[in-house]
Amino acid sequence: MATTIKRIEKDFLLKALHDEQIPVMHLKSHTQYILTLEKPAKGQMFLKANRPIDGLKARKKLDLLFDYRGQVILFSTEVISFKDEHIVTEEPELLYKNLSRSYSRVNTPPDLTVQFNFLGDRYSLLYPKTSEFEKDELGELVKALDPKDLSNLIEQMEAWIKIYASGYKLIIFKEVAPTSTEELLVAETGKSIFLPSTSGTLPKDDSYPKKRLVTEDMFKRYLESSGVEPKNIEETYTKFIKQKHESGIISELFAPVLFQEYVIGYIHMWINKEGMLPFDYGVIDTLYQFSKILAISLKINGYFEAGKMKNDPFDGKIIDISASGLLFTYPNSAFSSSLLPDNELSVQLKTPRRTVHAKAKIVRRYKDNVQGYYGCRFMDMEPEDMRFLFEYIYGKPFSDTDAAFISGQV
Repeated sequence: MATTIKRIEKDFLLKALHDEQIPVMHLKSHTQYILTLEKPAKGQMFLKANRPIDGLKARKKLDLLFDYRGQVILFSTEVISFKDEHIVTEEPELLYKNLSRSYSRVNTPPDLTVQFNFLGDRYSLLYPKTSEFEKDELGELVKALDPKDLSNLIEQMEAWIKIYASGYKLIIFKEVAPTSTEELLVAETGKSIFLPSTSGTLPKDDSYPKKRLVTEDMFKRYLESSGVEPKNIEETYTKFIKQKHESGIISELFAPVLFQEYVIGYIHMWINKEGMLPFDYGVIDTLYQFSKILAISLKINGYFEAGKMKNDPFDGKIIDISASGLLFTYPNSAFSSSLLPDNELSVQLKTPRRTVHAKAKIVRRYKDNVQGYYGCRFMDMEPEDMRFLFEYIYGKPFSDTDAAFISGQV
């Protein structure tokens, strides 16, 4: 029987939904929607779906479920407003666990074999590499731009930057290796250095769902890892910002140019003239979109073609599987370093009676000294395949009651 989750655990789980970007599932009319929490839940939930949800209405109930470390959690919430794939709901009053019917994980059946392929082109490039994967997605601000025309794209970006900044530089690491503190930090983290005022500090927190900013703590950890004595970290950090102020910099932003897991370079913009407004989060958002389309333009224009990898299928050892996803391992290697959260894979699940073809997204990864562990969420699986996989894994018929639960109705 379902158990109501107590308040402290509920707050912890809602925090984890945002911090770990755990996928939340909504099923309706045999269609699966995957949502993520864009902001911390504080009275309301700001959700983004992988596509607009059909038939959504304000003041209607939305039934959702997610998997937290093998435990399926179910909750209902009321829709406040929505636009396209963005949905605002009330924070749920109750969460439920210990569900009698769920996508619980089971040991892999002995006659099941699984084979993977990357979806889309993959590259091996001589650029700094991060531990995150960046997808080729554009925001509304730059969708009107033509990614094929690299020169015009850079001109458009320069024109926008001149409205907000005194000057800027675009650096590609193919032309020059990172050497300065800022360059090394951007190359290592793949995140932006945002200093709204050189009379202040770096941000103490990063409110972006997929973290984009170098925070004050992150910068200090970098100083320590680069050899600064712990007793000198605070002084070095203060001196770093003070030197910028003394050189005439008022506000500054370094934004990485990311392509898949590579930091291709960065865009540096600054203000050193009185009377201009300091940079804000709106400037970060727009520059981030320009950096995205710049990376796509470089790909289209063949800058990465020499590093394109042959997309051969690969096998992983399956630890456990459920009707909603699986956990597999792969030995630590140069290849496995490309298996990153947000990577999408094609999956063949071969059984003696049927082969199920599906897509899967890597949603979490952790490693030990020998191998990596990759938790995947199935995506866009055909209803007939989902029914077959359920019955094959759990050894029982896929009943109407099970279908009602999967649809979030009970």
